[in-house]
Formats: sequence, C-alpha cells, structure tokens
Amino acid sequence: MSNSKHIVILGNGIAGITCARNLRKQSDSVKITVISGESKYFFSRTALMYVFMGHMKFEHTQPYENWFWEKNRIDLKEGWVEKVDFQGKELHFQSGEKLAYDQLVLATGSQPNKFGWAGQDLKGVQGLYSKQDLELMEQNTASGVKNAVIVGGGLIGIEMAEMLAYKGISVTFLVRETGFWRNILPEEESELVGRHIQDHHMNLKLQTELEEIISDESGRVRAIRTNKGEEIPCQFVGLTAGVTPRIDFLKNTELQTNRGILVDSFFKTNIPDVFAIGDCAEFHEPPAPGRNKIQQVWYTGRMHGETLAHNLLNEPVPYKPGVWFNSAKFLDIEYQTYGFVPSDWSDQDYNSFYWEHDSGKVSFRMLTNVENVLIGVNNFGFRLRHEFFDHAIREKWTGTRVIENLEQANFDPEFFAPYIRGIQGAYAKEKGLNLKLKKRSFIQKLFSAKL
Repeated sequence: MSNSKHIVILGNGIAGITCARNLRKQSDSVKITVISGESKYFFSRTALMYVFMGHMKFEHTQPYENWFWEKNRIDLKEGWVEKVDFQGKELHFQSGEKLAYDQLVLATGSQPNKFGWAGQDLKGVQGLYSKQDLELMEQNTASGVKNAVIVGGGLIGIEMAEMLAYKGISVTFLVRETGFWRNILPEEESELVGRHIQDHHMNLKLQTELEEIISDESGRVRAIRTNKGEEIPCQFVGLTAGVTPRIDFLKNTELQTNRGILVDSFFKTNIPDVFAIGDCAEFHEPPAPGRNKIQQVWYTGRMHGETLAHNLLNEPVPYKPGVWFNSAKFLDIEYQTYGFVPSDWSDQDYNSFYWEHDSGKVSFRMLTNVENVLIGVNNFGFRLRHEFFDHAIREKWTGTRVIENLEQANFDPEFFAPYIRGIQGAYAKEKGLNLKLKKRSFIQKLFSAKL
C-alpha cells in the first residue's frame, strides 16, 4: 500500500506503540513519528517495580532492541508537548520546537489521582505510574524512611506496598471501602486478599480515609491524619487511589473531553484527523455490555492500537473488545477474571458458586444467570486457561458444562489438579449432581492445536 502521509502518535505506551508497529506492517511508505516526554523507548510499565527492587535494570524492561525502531522506520522523539494547534495541524513542544502532522493519534495514558488533600504536594508524597515516578520513588525512599502510608486499595497500591516492604519499610494501607478493592471484588475475594496483605505484616485500615498530610519543618511529610482523627507517623505517602486520563494540556481546547478524550467506536474525536486510544480515550457509549467507557488495561490498549492502525490505512471497522479479561498479582497470589463478575449482584438475578481452598489463598467463583449460562469467573491463587473461558462465555456454556470440562482449563496439571478436583467436588455436592467429568474434548483439542 502506498501512503506518504505523516501520522504522529503522542504517547509510547502499549496503545501508541502497537498502533505504530501495525501501521508499519500494513504500509511501507507511511511516515510514523512517536513522541514521548517520559522515555525515548517503549518499556513494560508493570516491570517498574522490579527495577525498584533491584531485580532488573531499566533497559531490561524494553521489549525491543534500540535498532528495532530505525529498522522499521518508526521515528522516536523524546519531548513534552505543551499545546496542539488543531487548525494548523501542528504540535508545540515545551522546548519551543514544532512538528506538523497529517493525522494525530493521542495516546497520552494516565496519571495518579489527586483529590486536593492538604499536603499532597509535600516531599515524600507521590503516585506511581511513569518512569519519572519510579525515579522519584527511588529518591524519596533512599534514606531515613521507616514507615510508609499507602492511600487507596488498588493494583498500583499493592505493587507499591510490595516494593516498599522489600526494602524493609513498614506499610500501612488506608482503604475507604469495607474491604481491599471491594469496589471491584466480591466480599469473599476481597477478604482473601485482605488476609493475605495482613499475613505479610502490612497494617490494613479499612473504612479509613486520608484527611491531611502533615509536614515537618523542611517541607517533607512526617505523618498523616485520618478521618477518624488518628495520626500515623510516616516519611513516605503513596497516592494510589486510582488514575485519571493524562489530558490536562488538552482541556479548554476545541477537542471534546470529559474524564478522557471523547471518541466514537472508530476512535475518532470531534476534530477531523485526530484520534485517541488507550487510557486517555473515553467512548461516548460503552463499547460492549458491562464495559466501562474508559478502559485502562494493558490488553485493551493493545487492541485499541491494532484497530486504529487498521482504520487509518483501510476501510474502518468499529472496535469490538470481545470477552472481558484481566489479570494481576496481589503479592504472590495471582488473580484472573473472565467475563462479568461485579463486586455486588444483589440487584441482579444471578447465581454464584464460590469455592475456597483450606489454605485461604486459593479460590474460584463462577457467576451464571437464571438459565445457568456462564457470565463470568474469578480465579485466585492458580492459573486457568484464557482460551477456555473465552470460548465458554462466547458459546454460552452452562455452569455445569464449565465445571465438567474444567480439567481442560487447567494451566499446570502437575500443581493445580487438586484444586480442579476440589472445585468439581464442591459444585457436585452443592448442586446435588453426578458430574460427567471430561478428561478430553473438542475444546482441549482446539487448545492443543493453538498451544
């Protein structure tokens, strides 16, 4: 395909880089420039914690060798953009430089939330998202930090807690909900994670909010005060109460924004030749039932990049995200979710099956509708195959069929087989069934062909 237009991508996270790579795969002639003030080269954001802990160097977080970009004729420019001239199709940098574009892709990512707390800008107070945040955290914890407070019980918070604990720093969590990540997890899973955090000698304070961050005489944090009047001494405060799209420099312009940059199902903004993908994009309408308008997950960012790259060079197609999937780690407990499992379904006509291992660190939940058709699964402490649940949800399997075929989802039979048998036995007992357990089926053959 011949196409000499200049596509500029602002942001080198997973969404922006996936878009750039797929543009080059589909066109030899399109000019591609990727801009980032954070870092010149794309890196794995989830690996930042391992750099902090000394397990790897920052250059090891880069999936591609430096020569990859020149070989694929993807120009990389390191710099901060302070203004976009949408009428003149030009980017204005803080350095005074300017860069023209034919089409602009905004992939500016996220930044940690701040809610106007007193003292939130003191030394030793920060979030964790960017390479600069990592560098600041290394400075802020270099010496004299014995106690830290983390505000917010999400995935970034648990990563930060593990990083601090690794360096021997005592951690206190402030969580406003009744349980850890309770706005996302059902009660039992939230309690499982909460117990695990406390087993790691971290102080978990539930239904507790940050009221004020207190300064010492040098302008550094010395303590925090909670909404319950308790003062907790600390030399570091991690603000991990979620993230928000990084679009401050785009507000109060002709670009339509809400929490994020408003886009349609083709990632088009209200301005011709301007698109948005990844964490910073906000759909006018959810892209699928049960999905959020803003999707701040690694694999959805990748799908955004793939879809937009196709649309910029071919007949456009709408974004169709498919079955929801996410994974994470709570210290050493792995978490996977497939489909739709809300934190509470009391107002929905759903049926829940929940199994928990005697260790209290392994669990499985399956949610079905009134026809016993699979809606979603939560899995803690062991791995199950993504392909299995993607297929089962798409094909509307019954809960019983899922459990009977659960052996096919087993990621590592050597270690996980007892859990599978425990789940099947508990389900059979609860439902009063004689299960027809499947050791091999067409679905397993499908997986073996892929794997």
